[in-house]
Amino acid sequence: MTQESQELPLRERLIDAGVDLVLTEGGSALGLREIARRAGVSHGAPRRYFPTHQALLSAIARRGFADLGARFTAASAGAVSPRERVRALAEAYVGYAVEHRGMFELMFRHDLLDSTGRESAGGPRLRESTLPLFDLLVTLVSGCGADDPEVTAAALWANLHGVAQLWAWGSLPLVLPAGTVGRLVDAALDAHLGPARESS
Repeated sequence: MTQESQELPLRERLIDAGVDLVLTEGGSALGLREIARRAGVSHGAPRRYFPTHQALLSAIARRGFADLGARFTAASAGAVSPRERVRALAEAYVGYAVEHRGMFELMFRHDLLDSTGRESAGGPRLRESTLPLFDLLVTLVSGCGADDPEVTAAALWANLHGVAQLWAWGSLPLVLPAGTVGRLVDAALDAHLGPARESS
């Protein structure tokens, strides 16, 4: 642990240690004792800031959602139409899953996380990190002319999540050549939003 990390508030050091652990070793390694060890504190120290294991996992997952949100912003910066923005977000989503498999898997395990907003008294809530990303997708899907934007956005998300997981697990690469992810994203968009219209 560096001198700089030791000077961070303990709550942030614990989250940093958890983020590093999930990115390098996956979600199964996220035990309180190991996080505390990496943060350089006793195994009981996390309880002062995180009353439950779920609370600490939620704080770690929030970092993942912040990273994903930043990637969405960067990816869609040059996109003009709602469909172009949806495509940019979709590629960023699948790319994040492949690059950061452990964090990606943790972020959507709401059976392990506290998504009720009780996980951190006075602190940011997991819901405040997750719902705006879905709301953005709903808005863009609505701009693409979907009749039922929320359901269409949820179905598209489920489709993209399946692509992301199956690619990260190595299942899709068994049956499709490298470089096919973009075509899968296009196929998902066509399935849920209809074929892209040619610009006149």
